[in-house]
Amino acid sequence: MENNQDIKVTPLHSRHIALGAQMSPFAGYDMPIQYEGITEEHNAVRNACGVFDVSHMGEVTVDGPEAERFVNHIFTNDIAGAPVGKVFYGMMLHENGGTVDDLLVYKRGANSFLLVINAANIAKDVDWIMSHASEYDVKVTDISDFTAQIAVQGPLAEQVISNVLRIDGSPLAFYTFEEIIDPHTGKPLLLSRTGYTGEDGFELYAEPEVIESCWDRLIESGECKPCGLGCRDTLRFEVGLPLYGDELSDTISPIEAGLGMFVKLDKPEGFIGRDACAAQKAEGVKQKLVGLEILDRAIARHGAEVLSPEGEVIGTVTTGYRGISVDKSIAVALIDARYASKEQQGLSVRVRRKTYPVAITPKRFYKKSYKQ
Repeated sequence: MENNQDIKVTPLHSRHIALGAQMSPFAGYDMPIQYEGITEEHNAVRNACGVFDVSHMGEVTVDGPEAERFVNHIFTNDIAGAPVGKVFYGMMLHENGGTVDDLLVYKRGANSFLLVINAANIAKDVDWIMSHASEYDVKVTDISDFTAQIAVQGPLAEQVISNVLRIDGSPLAFYTFEEIIDPHTGKPLLLSRTGYTGEDGFELYAEPEVIESCWDRLIESGECKPCGLGCRDTLRFEVGLPLYGDELSDTISPIEAGLGMFVKLDKPEGFIGRDACAAQKAEGVKQKLVGLEILDRAIARHGAEVLSPEGEVIGTVTTGYRGISVDKSIAVALIDARYASKEQQGLSVRVRRKTYPVAITPKRFYKKSYKQ
């Protein structure tokens, strides 16, 4: 569904307006950035429970006799022989190692998979997947327009979905899922113990009517604060989770982004981009993502230049905020790998024509809290 400006809206759009959300275009959708405020929503997820509308995300199904072989061919992680109900994180790559997208793969059956892709990349991803599917006995279907999704996140998430939605998430371990019947609508619902905040939580996928019902009950209960994309970004950033377009892109490989653990070079049949990643691992990378602490209250936003001790530009900030949970000015930057050592001294960032000293830190500024 689109309005006159060709901006898409999610099935929950009118509910965001009714709640007084600050709306803004994101990935072609009119999305809520905040309701009460980014800090309040961020803290609700860290300390209690928040719910996000993430219906803008893309969903693609891959089914058929060669579905597992095909998905393994286009995906950096290794799904071969995995049990039904397992979720995998990984990337789809160009032959040169650049990232087409990062995504989740859900194993629904022996020959049935759900791929969850980033909203801004849906058209690009679907075309790319389709272009590689012709040599395999598979059926690829873009179900994005028929699928809605919410994320219930925070240390009280399991309790909230049990109390409010009458759904028992306790059997699910982190990165597993089950397909159930929603007790209120009697319709199918996919429940996964996943999220993008660094906290425990669940993501719910279903047709719009089911997700609308779940959202309404969660908001009316008062046990779950509505949260916008503003705090979704501050939450994921603090725990070192990448955002496509910032920490990953067509020109940034998962090796450069420090995500090599999701790139399985030893898969027997390999995957698209394997050779490029293997070369980067063997030879080292020319650019590398690092965490930065700005030794001042200045905030280095996306695009801010990182400078060597001699004042030369050696990279740029991909994400930067005043960390809400850590109360520091922090950033992630893609810099010349020669300067990426934690022992490196004398680096700085340029913010509004002034320079501020920085220290290299781990990209994970805040400890994740997942159920294992």
